[in-house]
Amino acid sequence: MRIATWNVNSITARLPRLLAWLESSGTDVLCIQETKTTAEQFPADALRELGYESAVHATGRWNGVAVLSRVGLEDVVRGLPGDPGFDGVQEPRALSATCGPVRVWSVYVPNGREVKHPHYAYKLQWFEALKAAVAGDAAGSRPFAVLGDFNVAPTDDDVYDVAAFEGLTHVTPAERAALASLREAGLSDVVPRPLKYERPYTYWDYRQLCFPKNRGMRIDLVYGNEPFAKAVQDAYVDREERKGKGASDHAPVVVDLDVQDA
Repeated sequence: MRIATWNVNSITARLPRLLAWLESSGTDVLCIQETKTTAEQFPADALRELGYESAVHATGRWNGVAVLSRVGLEDVVRGLPGDPGFDGVQEPRALSATCGPVRVWSVYVPNGREVKHPHYAYKLQWFEALKAAVAGDAAGSRPFAVLGDFNVAPTDDDVYDVAAFEGLTHVTPAERAALASLREAGLSDVVPRPLKYERPYTYWDYRQLCFPKNRGMRIDLVYGNEPFAKAVQDAYVDREERKGKGASDHAPVVVDLDVQDA
């Protein structure tokens, strides 16, 4: 079984690439972030033609998450229970579903903006709500994973130059402590292998030739419980999908599972 996560940075802009990638990659379940579309505008019909059911939680603008599956799609939960919200609004940042033998959450963790910004405090509160929401599934016997854009690099090795991020979000001790706390719910980091270079970066800014210079970050993560982690046969960053015209600034992270051994 092949599961992936991908921040597409607008599914409308990326649809031709997404459809081609789904056909060529053999992915069974894809967690998508930053759809930048409403649920009504989501291209469910085009995906259905490829054999994928869609569950979507999106209201437009810069958020939105989805799960695509060709192995079944049940028990869908839209939104994060206990979501603290920002400026009185609960943003569409989390969606869970059962896909065949596996349950997944697709999450788009708040960016945080700046360390002293209210969005940063919201980010840390959101992590607390996420941990509470996934605790039951994480402790269960069914393979389970939280996949998505976490907007945190877990370690200094997960950024091209930690000095370049001094004083900025995504690398602060508080954000990394929030990730560590999430793992304490019974999840482990499924670290993918890179297809090129030494570090499995998943995001490269569009600016300053970051991708050609490999100035990247690993912020798209797969956190699985013990049955999920034991079933992992391979995991990699599909760096090729970051290349070329019209690419997202994120690359897909792909995980192959032998769920029969889970």
